[in-house]
Amino acid sequence: MRPQIFPAASVAPAAGAARLTSWGVLMAISLCHMVNDVMQSMLAAIYPLLQVEFSLSYTQIGVMTLAFQVTASLLQPLIGMATDRHPQPRSLPFGMMSTLTGVLMLGLADSYGWLLAGAMLIGIGSAVFHPESSRVARLASGGRFGTAQSLFQLGGNGGQAMGPLLAAFIVVPLGRPAVAWFAVAAALGVAILWRVGSWAEDRRRASAASPDRTLRLPRAVVIRAIAVLAVLVFTKNIYTASISSYFTFFTIDKFGLSTQGAQIMLFLFLLGMAAGVMLGGVIGDRVGPLTVIWVSILGVLPLTLALPHVGLVATGVLAVAIGVILASAFPAIVVFAQELVPGRTGMIAGLFFGFSFGMGGISAAALGVLADAQGIRSVFLLCSVLPVLGLLTILLPRRALA
Repeated sequence: MRPQIFPAASVAPAAGAARLTSWGVLMAISLCHMVNDVMQSMLAAIYPLLQVEFSLSYTQIGVMTLAFQVTASLLQPLIGMATDRHPQPRSLPFGMMSTLTGVLMLGLADSYGWLLAGAMLIGIGSAVFHPESSRVARLASGGRFGTAQSLFQLGGNGGQAMGPLLAAFIVVPLGRPAVAWFAVAAALGVAILWRVGSWAEDRRRASAASPDRTLRLPRAVVIRAIAVLAVLVFTKNIYTASISSYFTFFTIDKFGLSTQGAQIMLFLFLLGMAAGVMLGGVIGDRVGPLTVIWVSILGVLPLTLALPHVGLVATGVLAVAIGVILASAFPAIVVFAQELVPGRTGMIAGLFFGFSFGMGGISAAALGVLADAQGIRSVFLLCSVLPVLGLLTILLPRRALA
């Protein structure tokens, strides 16, 4: 008998069966996360093309990032809180349809306004996708929360890494209208998410147990810890936004690279992030998320400080290393936060995937203003010191569970 990719969930699982990991579902949701994030990273990767075609300033490029990030930021926490009360796994394909529409608009736009509208639709798709898909990943984890979150994030980071490559080798040679062809991948995502949503809905109905929302630690401790984790993700996302939006311009300005060469340098950073996010979750399941967070914080600071001052080869090496170390903390942070606030998976996903990413988008716009005023290199000199804020980790409780 052929194994089922989406195992049947119509029969209520026994206590032991409920802990089995549904790898097919995790792979499917990870693949769709990759499709979702390919579209997002391609937006940033084609900024040099858009700058030339539409005569954009760095400030206008920052506002495009803001249009995407803030749309996702404003909606994700609200969607997460709503779906914690009334889970809506069948909303997933509709989020991907919004992304599909946004990609088509980017490829066919004839003005800056249409570019902003396309970026906002991609943001709406992201807002719908992340809270509910994060819940599905946890539902399918079988108790391997760190590994499931890492596999889910691996798809996202893999998509972010692929976006610049696809832009370099498809969009740059064929022109911006080629972006519209990636709507085909989004359509495939819609079909997969329809199946995933049906599986999750059946699984949810088969389980009679309500999620336990009892806090394991005092409320004041939980609030402080969530605030610290939000700051950690915020600083990580500011740095990531600086790389995603401006690293291509930085390498072109400093080393005289072509657009394709600069996009390959961006790919190195995003590839490192894809590796780091998988390592962080798997290791976190073994040694605990707090240890991973500390190693990430202490390990990345000397590398970010060195990046603006080294040569081309060293810049590529540091881009990979920073990506690995920086990304390793994210699955650990999400799992730690989910354990702090049980039964609020959607809210936590909305907060950390949405609000913090939106704050990164606001920062990207501000960094664009700084780049226009002081030059692109000033952006990386400023951002190199951001990981110092990671020392706030000392305020976290030693364990998420009492």
